Amino acid sequence: MLFIERDKIGNIIALHVKPEANAREQKAIMDDEILAFLNKSVDTDPWVQLLSLSDMSIIRILEDLIDLLIRKKVIMLTDLPEEAQTKISERKRLREKLDPSHLMVDDIL
Repeated sequence: MLFIERDKIGNIIALHVKPEANAREQKAIMDDEILAFLNKSVDTDPWVQLLSLSDMSIIRILEDLIDLLIRKKVIMLTDLPEEAQTKISERKRLREKLDPSHLMVDDIL
């Protein structure tokens, strides 16, 4: 889902991946109005732009899934390649510095 920012007459002026002060309305990524906005406002292919926007939320979902599998002892962090272990650990430390109380995705569904 994307959060929509509109101007005074109701036109989309920005898309956000999380709620902002002026962007509380949610729309699905494949919404016709979002596609029309991207067709008018970005130089890149709107499908590439949508894929990029969805990547951020998918990455977070995958991180949370890995955490869940480790907590439930389905996998061990050490089962993953060393480079993956390092990246996961670095992102976890970054997230904890940003907001230690919010480590799991709460708006997946």
